[in-house]
Amino acid sequence: LLRGLSCNSRLPPVPPALFHKSTGGPPMASSCTAPPGESTRSYPVSLILTVRSSLTSSPLITSCVSRINALLSLAHVPEKSHLTPEEFVLSGAAVVATLLLYYVMFGKRHRKRRKELARELRLAQMQVHILEEKLLSAKREDILASTPSRPGQPSSAPKQIRIFMDGAFDVMHYGHMNAFRLGRSLGTYLIVGVNSDESITRCKGPPIMNDEERLASVEGCKFVDEVVPDCPYIMTSEYLDHIFDKYDVDYVVHGDDPCIVDGRDVYESAKRRGRYRSIPRTEGVSTTDIVGRMLLMTKEHHMGRNRRREDSVASLGSACSGSISGVVGAAGRTASFDALDGGDGGMMDDYDDEEDISVLAGDMSRGEVLGRQSKFLTTSMMLRLFSAGVTSPEEGARVIYVDGAWDMFHCGHIEFLKVAKQRGDYLIVGIHGDTTVNSRRGQNLPLMNLHERVLSVLGCKYVDDVLIDAPFEVTADMVASLRITEVVHGTVTDDGGFFDGDSGDGRYDHMRKMGIFKTIESPNNFKLMSILTRIRRKQEHFQAKIDRKKRAEREWFDNKHGKVG
Repeated sequence: LLRGLSCNSRLPPVPPALFHKSTGGPPMASSCTAPPGESTRSYPVSLILTVRSSLTSSPLITSCVSRINALLSLAHVPEKSHLTPEEFVLSGAAVVATLLLYYVMFGKRHRKRRKELARELRLAQMQVHILEEKLLSAKREDILASTPSRPGQPSSAPKQIRIFMDGAFDVMHYGHMNAFRLGRSLGTYLIVGVNSDESITRCKGPPIMNDEERLASVEGCKFVDEVVPDCPYIMTSEYLDHIFDKYDVDYVVHGDDPCIVDGRDVYESAKRRGRYRSIPRTEGVSTTDIVGRMLLMTKEHHMGRNRRREDSVASLGSACSGSISGVVGAAGRTASFDALDGGDGGMMDDYDDEEDISVLAGDMSRGEVLGRQSKFLTTSMMLRLFSAGVTSPEEGARVIYVDGAWDMFHCGHIEFLKVAKQRGDYLIVGIHGDTTVNSRRGQNLPLMNLHERVLSVLGCKYVDDVLIDAPFEVTADMVASLRITEVVHGTVTDDGGFFDGDSGDGRYDHMRKMGIFKTIESPNNFKLMSILTRIRRKQEHFQAKIDRKKRAEREWFDNKHGKVG
């Protein structure tokens, strides 16, 4: 169209001042004139023609056209079919215009579609989680109906169902705690056997944590009623008889992933007796995954990588309607769940980036390395289940507050919280956000993101409530809102050393002035660095172990979800 236009089209000339301003060159003479009444109407076309004329006379365009025509000549293309500068400019303009038009009309369609699919996937995963809980409830009713009453127990009394679970529970995490919760939901009393160092080493290599440390971690879980030490890794018929008789166990429970050692099912004997029940495995988290984060040194598991810091608070806090005051300071929210409804709590709205898909985000079938990001689906329902039994402090109760990162929630944390709880009636634990922790500790810390750390702390039997994304500085407003009687801190800290009561950062200055701050002796010196040091000493061993476990987990995942090819 533009090429067909000529000076006979009665188009007005481009104003010299405007052309001079836009091109930086002298005004160009134009032989095109137009009647005064049509100058305004025809000005855009005149401007386009002038720009076209400027481009076609450009040395760069002329050079490109010459090179293209030289190639056409070599191909014996007739000279009348050679490219002209005008055709080159117009073709380029047409391509650019087409691309711009496509982007305006369809460019965001694929991204929107990906977001829609990601949201649908998360909703489907949540529905699967809800259905699994309903299935467990149905299993529990079946177990209650099929299990006879115990000798001497009145028929009118509620049946007692004693459940036994066992495992290594090396580097204890919320996946283990969720397994305990699921196991206990099938009965009324949960007994957990902790495999001995010797049996673990013989079957799968030496554990990271020793017997005493792993026992302390399991004993500190609120879903566990009793712990049995020195349990063998492979359940023999003789040991099962011992468990059934001594602890009056009704059923042995394990996850639905296979547990094969030397080609033999560890729970074969219990299955033959008809006293074995399975629970769904907590997908997206494992000791292998967590160790992988330590070795890879990435930050992709952190909350808020593509979102504002407050989003993680909103996603958790929107699921919480507690009896304690909701928002505390600039950030932070308690996890009391007294008035929760049955919805999703608004948590799904904060996850619009498809890179943050939970359980399936890593897509193990593509061979992605474990530990690159958290793949656990933290729903408001999961938070409610972990917060079962959380109540408000009674009037006049002595409320103790302690804050920290609580990364890789370990036996040192649990033993300190036990001591802190003994100082009062109600213990609130503040959990700092990922941004706060990383700004102090650097590298890829925290290794567990905010949601994961919240679940880990909620699973501790000594904790009454948690403050999510707690402010780093404890203020007088926080004390009044949470009715805090005393703020405590241990002498051992994961920040890299020991706390002498005056860290120099001023975070507890208000509490000191109010006379309610207290430094208490930590029960032991175990800290996050203890775990990291042990893993780094045997990095090659653990890397090979991770590779083997990753392949096994990928096969289990594909088989469970019916993946073909």
